Amino acid sequence: MTENDRNASAGSRTKLIERKQEWAREGRLLTGTTADKRRQRLPPGQHLVKNWPVLDLGQQPAVDARDWSLTVGGQVARKLAWSWQDLQAQPVHRSTSDIHCVTAWSRYDNAWQGVSAKHLLGLVQPTPAARYVILRSYDGYATNVPLSDFDDDDVLLATHWERQPLTREHGGPVRVVIPKLYFWKSAKWVRHIWFTDKDAPGFWEARGYHNHGDPWTEERYG
Repeated sequence: MTENDRNASAGSRTKLIERKQEWAREGRLLTGTTADKRRQRLPPGQHLVKNWPVLDLGQQPAVDARDWSLTVGGQVARKLAWSWQDLQAQPVHRSTSDIHCVTAWSRYDNAWQGVSAKHLLGLVQPTPAARYVILRSYDGYATNVPLSDFDDDDVLLATHWERQPLTREHGGPVRVVIPKLYFWKSAKWVRHIWFTDKDAPGFWEARGYHNHGDPWTEERYG
């Protein structure tokens, strides 16, 4: 990449962040309604799409599976460090869930494959004091989720989507999937998971987005 390319990329990233922060200040897309997820599949203010839009911070790290690694630490009984080979040796978990993006699109029935969060939690054993999970990515991104939301049957470290390896643009080789929250909480290109007793706002949470992100109560912005 040339210096001009790097400058252009940095400029695009800055404009993207500024636009999203403006959305948060203006309350863009908010309808002011809530919904019961048990009765209404589509959250308030969302519309269905058939494609899978690509959203990132203006850069897509090229992480070869052979070079990928994951570390897990913080308030756990057992720290963990996985290579790609270690990840592949874990039990395969498959699930189907919906995606709800804070930019108002939703996509139904996404078929995922990877390693379940339940399995990971069983290996590392968070301490009783652990209440939050901080997810960090190869592009410098970070987001925070309550441990109670991470500890669910449909949460996983995804390596496949629709029976195909997860592509770079969508967070491959490994991304987190937390269906119950807006999809900015499902960190792409995950490289580190940290368990803690103290909450720590991530990239978008520190820039006006809601700290939790429940689609059915429209927790788009803080």
